[in-house]
Amino acid sequence: MYLKRKVDIELENWKQLPSRKPLIIRGARQVGKSSSVRNLAKHFKYFVEINFDADPIYASVFENGLNPAAICEQLSVISNTPIVEGETLLFFDEIQSCIPAISSLRYFYEKMPNLHLIAAGSLLEFALSEIPSFGVGRVRSIFMYPLFFEEFLLANNENSLIEALNKATTANPFPEIFHQKLKTYLKKFLIIGGMPEAVKTYIANGDMLEVQRVLDDLILSIQADFAKYKVRVLPIRIREVFDAVVLQVGTKFGYSYPNATLNNAQIKETLVLLEMAGLVYFVTHSASNGIPLGAEINSKKRKILIFDTGIFQRIQGLNIAQLLIEDDFNSVNKGNIAELHVGLELIKNSSCYEKTQLYYWQREAKNSQAEVDYVIQKQDKIIPIEVKSGTKGSMQSLYLFLEEKKLDFGIRLSLENFSDMEKIKIIPLYAVGNLLTK
Repeated sequence: MYLKRKVDIELENWKQLPSRKPLIIRGARQVGKSSSVRNLAKHFKYFVEINFDADPIYASVFENGLNPAAICEQLSVISNTPIVEGETLLFFDEIQSCIPAISSLRYFYEKMPNLHLIAAGSLLEFALSEIPSFGVGRVRSIFMYPLFFEEFLLANNENSLIEALNKATTANPFPEIFHQKLKTYLKKFLIIGGMPEAVKTYIANGDMLEVQRVLDDLILSIQADFAKYKVRVLPIRIREVFDAVVLQVGTKFGYSYPNATLNNAQIKETLVLLEMAGLVYFVTHSASNGIPLGAEINSKKRKILIFDTGIFQRIQGLNIAQLLIEDDFNSVNKGNIAELHVGLELIKNSSCYEKTQLYYWQREAKNSQAEVDYVIQKQDKIIPIEVKSGTKGSMQSLYLFLEEKKLDFGIRLSLENFSDMEKIKIIPLYAVGNLLTK
């Protein structure tokens, strides 16, 4: 079963370019990178997939020089498949295991620009950090993540519901029957998450318990990968920091977490490794006085998100029955899963050609604590976003931010239907994508 992805359109557009740069698909392990390439391969006469982990013999091809014609000739013989410009899709998978293959990409652009060449790898960021200027201007990157909510609806064949959601606005009433159906799907999505294997399992049999077992398998494989991150950082240390992130989702990350065995420098180094692996995302404090938001950040104040809600709820051991039934996630886990979902949706719905940076705002003045969960930039506007885990809650911080920054409106994301109130646009948690497309 292939799950249709947003990136499919971008891959098809890349395929149609008269000449193109080699493409690198970047993202955490098991988010669907290889599957998307194989799906694209259906539109080519020939497909050559080189997996440097599964068959190390391919690495020897790159040991005697990086001439693209010579490389293609040898790979064609080994794979017994023609490599013809315009007719063959050449796929270098797990390319992080062959550094010379990464270096060769720039020469393919210069000498064989009509060849369709894609590279991917589960821990690619670590290899790229060792050769940071290997392909500046000669290679294009696409960033890929677990499925976002609209892709989950697509996997459930809810095309008409997607169409209705894409048309929804705060100015027009949204049919209550659609709202209730989307809320139900959202709750399931928070439990399942966006990892393709978990989604496929649910689509195949609707068995939530089997989905939990798949998530357990994924967690074990993620932890097993810790040994590959960096020789001098012990896997047990990486797991400690990873677990600390999970426990602190939705709050400013604190280095003095319970049972900490590492100093601040070690924790910071480990967080960078987890971010490079695509397992965590930083949400950085911004003063938010103007555009760009990144111009006034305080990197000492950060929230940190884990990369998938399904993985999050499984590690946390949340009561999934409560998640399905309740209309207030506060009773489940202080609402943190709602804030996590919003941050992930903001990342996944942004451009796949750049790494999205997330920001929040906080004021810690004496007797005047205030926090806005997310602050985004849309064209020339700054838009504050407050996340509510149910259908109630005050918005003092949001109104304070609007007044202080002289802004026209803010966003409240909750389990409520689309609506408007004074200077506030209320948008359901299942419609985060609408923020970036409308």
